[in-house]
Parts: sequence; structure tokens; C-alpha cells
Amino acid sequence: MTNLEKYKNAFVEGLGIPAEKAVDGLEYQAIPEWDSVGHMGLIASLEEAFDIMMDTDDIIDFSSYTKGIEILKKYNVQMD
Repeated sequence: MTNLEKYKNAFVEGLGIPAEKAVDGLEYQAIPEWDSVGHMGLIASLEEAFDIMMDTDDIIDFSSYTKGIEILKKYNVQMD
């Protein structure tokens, strides 16, 4: 599984959304599942998938699918 596939899967698992739902354009609070509780589930899924521990500032700044890719690069996660 590529890192991009892991990333998308973390959204599905962390937010509890259907696998076929498009995640590419998602933004925080744009869907009911991505509320504050869903956000923490998403972060937990990402940390587990990539074996990282995100800083509080990065967790707060994680506001969209696209921004998340940018943040993960700080943790040496390369998106394939």
C-alpha cells in the first residue's frame, strides 16, 4: 500500500466515512463526520498509519485533505 493510499484510508477510518466517498477536497467541518471528535479520530488514524506523533500546532492546522499532505511532509512522510 502506498503512502497516499494509507492517507486516504486514514480519512475513511478516522472519520468513519464510506470508502467510496471522495476525500480529496475535504475540509474541516465541511461534512458532519469531520467535527472536533472526528478530527481527533482522524489524527489518531494518521499517527498510527505513519508511526508518527504530531505536534499540537500541526493538529490544529490540519484543516483540509491538502493541508494534511503538507503537514505530513514535515514528518518525512512522502506521498507517492
